[in-house]
This record gives sequence, C-alpha cells and structure tokens, in this order.
Amino acid sequence: MKTNPERIIIFDTTLRDGEQCPGATLNIEEKLTIAKQLARLGVDIIEAGFAFASAGDFEAVSKIAQTVGTENGPVICSLARAKQDDIKAAAEAIKPAVKGRIHTFLATSDIHLKYKLRKTREEVLSIAEEMVAYAKSFTHDIEFSPEDAGRSDPEFLYQVLERVIAAGATTVNIPDTVGYTTPSEFGGLIKGIKANVPNIDQAIISVHGHNDLGLAVANFLEAVKNGARQLECTINGIGERAGNAALEELVMALHVRRQYFNPFLGRDVDSEAALTNIDTKQIYKTSRLVSNLTGMLVQPNKAIVGTNAFAHESGIHQDGVLKNKLTYEIMDAQSIGLTENQIVLGKHSGRNAFRTRLKELGFEMSDNDLNKAFVRFKEVADKKKEITDWDLEALVNDEIQQTPDLFKLELVQVSCGSNSSPTATVTLRNPQGEELTDAAIGTGPVDAVYKAINRVVNVPNNLIEFSVQSVTAGIDAIGEVTIRLKYEDKIYSGRSANTDIIVASAQAYVNALNKLYGALLNKQKQQVTA
Repeated sequence: MKTNPERIIIFDTTLRDGEQCPGATLNIEEKLTIAKQLARLGVDIIEAGFAFASAGDFEAVSKIAQTVGTENGPVICSLARAKQDDIKAAAEAIKPAVKGRIHTFLATSDIHLKYKLRKTREEVLSIAEEMVAYAKSFTHDIEFSPEDAGRSDPEFLYQVLERVIAAGATTVNIPDTVGYTTPSEFGGLIKGIKANVPNIDQAIISVHGHNDLGLAVANFLEAVKNGARQLECTINGIGERAGNAALEELVMALHVRRQYFNPFLGRDVDSEAALTNIDTKQIYKTSRLVSNLTGMLVQPNKAIVGTNAFAHESGIHQDGVLKNKLTYEIMDAQSIGLTENQIVLGKHSGRNAFRTRLKELGFEMSDNDLNKAFVRFKEVADKKKEITDWDLEALVNDEIQQTPDLFKLELVQVSCGSNSSPTATVTLRNPQGEELTDAAIGTGPVDAVYKAINRVVNVPNNLIEFSVQSVTAGIDAIGEVTIRLKYEDKIYSGRSANTDIIVASAQAYVNALNKLYGALLNKQKQQVTA
C-alpha cells in the first residue's frame, strides 16, 4: 500500500475488538461467516483476532487467513502484544494468507507506564523498537499502536513513532483507547504527528477510537482531514464499553460528503470517485449478519442501519419525501442495500429458485445448510403468503447459526388467557439423546416456557435481556427473538426467528443455554487436562 494513498483504507476489527463486547463472543464458524461477508463488503484489512489469546482465537485467525485471505481478498491481521511469544503466534496464524499483517502494541501514556507496565519511557522505547524489528522478520506488513496515545505526552509519542518506523513499521495506528479526546484535539494530535515525526512519510497513519463520549466517528473524520489514511472500525460500532467507531457511519459520511473531503485527499473537489473500496450496497446485510450472530441488537434510531434511519412519521416530512426524496433524505436507502419488501418466492417455489435467490442475496451455503434452510422456508411459506428478502435473510441466518448441538427443542406448547395461569409444556432432547418433558406455570407464556426449559436443562443462569423484533410489517410477520444470559462473569446470547413468537422465544433460549452449557463442558475438560 502507498504510504499516502488517495483513498481511505478501511481496517475492520469487528472480529477482534468488536468481539470483546460483553455477550458478543463468536465461535470459529461464526467468525468465518462474518469474515466472508466483510470480504464481500470490500474492507481492506480484517483484524481476525488475537492469536496468542487462546487456542480458539489462533484457530479462527488461521482459518480466516486460509479461507478469506486470498489473492484478491483482504489483508488478514492478528493482534499481538509487544512480546515475542505473541508476535510468533500471530505470524504463525496469518501464514496461510496471501497478504498478512502483524499488529503489535505497547502503551505510551504515563498513567499506563506507571500503573500497568511499571516501566520507564526508555524501556518502552527499547521494547517497541525491538519487537517491531522482530515482527518484521516474519512479514513486511507491520502495524504498531502506541496504546492510549490520546493521553500520551506528544513529544514522547513522536519519539516512539520515529523509532518503530525506523525499525520497520509500515502503519502507525493512533488509538484513543479510552474515548477521551474531542475532534479538534484528535485532529491536532494527527497534525502534530505529521509535522514532528521525521520519517512519518514512510508509514500510513491509522486511527482507532472508542465511543465513550459519542465522538469516535467525528474524531476519525477530523483525523482524515489532518492526514490519517486508515480507519479502524467495527460493524454497528460494537466493541468494549461504548464501542468503536462505526464502519457504516464512517463510510457513508465519506460517501455522502465526498466533495467536502476530496481536497483533503488531494482530489478535485467535484470528483465523484469513491473515497473507500467499500461496496456500500453490502452495508445493511453485513450489519444484520453481525447483529444476528453476536446477539447485539441495533437500536432503531442508529444512523445508517437502524430501522428508523429511512422512516418518516411527520406529515410534513412524508409530504416532502413523496414529492422528492432529497427534501428529507441525504442518501438513498438502496445505496446501503436496503430494498423495498418485494415478494420473491412462494410455497410453490423449488429448491433451485431458492438457491438462486439466496446467492443473489450474498449467501454461500453448503448443501447441508441449504437443505435445512429450504425445509424452514417451506414451513414458513405454508403459513405466510408473502415471502420477502428480509424473511429469507432471517430464516437463513437462523438456520446457519453455529451453536453447540447439545439440547434440542422437540416440542413447546402453551396454554394462557385472561382468566387462566399461563402454563407451558416443553420436550427437549438432551446431549445423550434422551427426550425429557416438563411443565411450568409462569407470569406469562414466555416466562412459563423458560421455567419449563430450566427444569429440564438445569443449568444455572440469569436472564438479563429478552428482545423481540418484527422482521417485516403485518400480522403474519416473522418475529426475531434475542436472548442474553449471564453466568458468573460471562454473557451468552441466543437468537431465533419464527412466525410463532413463542417457538422463537423457546429456541432462542435453548440456543443461549447451549452456548453456556458448552462453555461449562469445555471448562471441565480443561480442568481435567490440567
């Protein structure tokens, strides 16, 4: 990559920083599914994980490198602390990729040096330089991040950056680790780096930031104006605490306002050329996929991808939009892949038509997954006359979820009414293949179902979130249920979609319990091995 490209490089860290969001833990197959979609989206770099963190993370990075890191695919990156073992693990994990990157980091703020690292500035300078050089022995593409750069002494930061670039860093990433800076401050930080690091022209300036004050996207856009050419972001802005800068917001801001940003990238002000390589029509689908697999719902008023982003309730607004969309819309919903709900298939549609339509929607499925999804499609088509793309997407995402196949829901039946106690009967097949049935009374039908499932599964948990969303309008709409359970200090999510909201609720709960139960089994195995 050129050190001063005339476009913005998009570095996606959904699978690394995004997964650190409580409850958003993904298994290997789910990570691979998202990585494939990120490649279709057109991101330049996928930070696939932290290879040294666990055997699972290593395997995920390696599998993504092998499957997605093709000649025409994105760069596959692994994070590593500035330690030899971390860097060696990262290098090994990204080896299958045609284009691989090692991203190593070390804190530079005085507060981190004093309380976390317990090291002097001189020691940090030496370690950073040495570890970048070590990483360079594995691959030419090296990124270095001075952690907590936003609160670091600028003069010391300049020294660190100069040394790591001299040692071989091709990208220097400036993180606002705690989401503390304001746009003018962050832009000034990038401007200072451009002016005071003598060899800065030998590296691309990247930025990474958290959204603790709701300023991450604004900070990044100001950084672009001052010389940053790589943006580290996540789908839907997920991540630790308040999350990261949202990819969809950054990309569409640069797309909609490209005439404003063109001069900062040395372009003619009226240039219509895209400022990123992102296929914006894949944005909505990617957002939905990440939301479904992580269990992290997108708030309705979320910019770009929220359900209300293109909705108008005000009579004045509706009148204006009907006359000309530009009166109240600055972008076309179709530009992010959000199309009108159209009937595309029905109960008489065959397997080939089903497969073809899914391929058009961007789903690449194995024969086994296709068969399972087709069965679900036929079941829904018998109940629902109008099958939309959104319905198909919800059904397919539901079927291809990679949850541990431990407890399987065989039957759920409820009885409720205004003058009766809600009662539920459930039958589950346990991991040993036995069918177990139990019943319970609850405050409502879903509560009764969950109590009955708990009696069968007998896994301690605390339900912290229950959410229901309608996929489309209408009384026969498919409902999506998202569940989040907490056990000890970890959160486990489950999701399901069905025209029967009680069935969807039960299946989502079982999915979450399977993840929890699977984690407990793995923990027991590790203890036995140890």
